[in-house]
Amino acid sequence: MTGEQEQPLGPQEYKARGGIVRTQIPGEVLTASPAARQAAEEAGREVRFDFLDDAAVLKLLRLRHLDDVQLHKTGMRWAFPVVLVLAGPILYWGAYVQYWESSRSQTLYYAASAAVICVVVCGYALAAIRLWSHRGWQKVRARAAAYRKIAHIAARNGTELPAFYPHYGPYPFAANFHADAEELDLPDEETAA
Repeated sequence: MTGEQEQPLGPQEYKARGGIVRTQIPGEVLTASPAARQAAEEAGREVRFDFLDDAAVLKLLRLRHLDDVQLHKTGMRWAFPVVLVLAGPILYWGAYVQYWESSRSQTLYYAASAAVICVVVCGYALAAIRLWSHRGWQKVRARAAAYRKIAHIAARNGTELPAFYPHYGPYPFAANFHADAEELDLPDEETAA
């Protein structure tokens, strides 16, 4: 991550999934086809956003990258403990516990293992739900999903776009638009870029 912060972004650049630096496509190019312009206007009314405002779209793309980084960090922070906690009892059971003669000792082992596994899995689920359910970030995801649909419509109607533009996937969940949710801002270092 330190390499990402050493490289300042250009005026129309943002980071896509995986830290790939991309250049934003101007709104007039993206909505050159009537179908894309109509989709941008309809989506703009739905999610209360001007998809023709290049500065606002650039901010949206940069916010979506920050959201992606937060989701990734949370997943990685919890993935290793979950794997260790799941693998540890299984390996210990395979190597030792299954040969215990006392069923009472085995039962206590199973209960303790289940409790530890439940605590770790519940911790992971709560951390993920906290990020997924944040209404401000959901608003960003909903707008990014609408922008992605506009880009796909533009590409189908002949607009030359880079492959995988804007390079954020579909959002099957946690991308609900909440009109009353707070508008998120970029951190100072992102704004200066």
